[in-house]
Amino acid sequence: MNNTHTKRPKGLGEVEQMVMDYVWSHSPCTADSCREALASTRPMKDSTIRTVLRRLEAKGFVTHGLDGRTFVYRAAENRQNVAIRAVKSIIDRFCGGSAEELVVGLVNSDVIDRRQLERLARKIAQGKTGEKERPAPHSRPARKGEES
Repeated sequence: MNNTHTKRPKGLGEVEQMVMDYVWSHSPCTADSCREALASTRPMKDSTIRTVLRRLEAKGFVTHGLDGRTFVYRAAENRQNVAIRAVKSIIDRFCGGSAEELVVGLVNSDVIDRRQLERLARKIAQGKTGEKERPAPHSRPARKGEES
């Protein structure tokens, strides 16, 4: 297993995830604005939302500054970086550090179909070369020296 000595980041509970979703999309924000926005789906007392935000800060997901006496919260990292860390943890814990094993499992379990996988492969290749996306080429025999 890879990275056996690295500290595993603490995950997010259901309520923490809802709060982080709000912080990511409305940063910077206050505890009151977050509580009010979530009231229709997850009513919380003022003390509860403040506890959740304190826990998120302790876990490293948010930071705060002051506006007068009001705490103003911001995401410590963007959503994509947090997702990448979570997936990396899954790969290390359940796939022996092999991203390939995870992707093959996703394909075999019909989570990703062949067309999605081909689009991903093109995007990855373009990201490494800096090329713009082009439609998939029609099948043709590989030329000498080309990979098929």
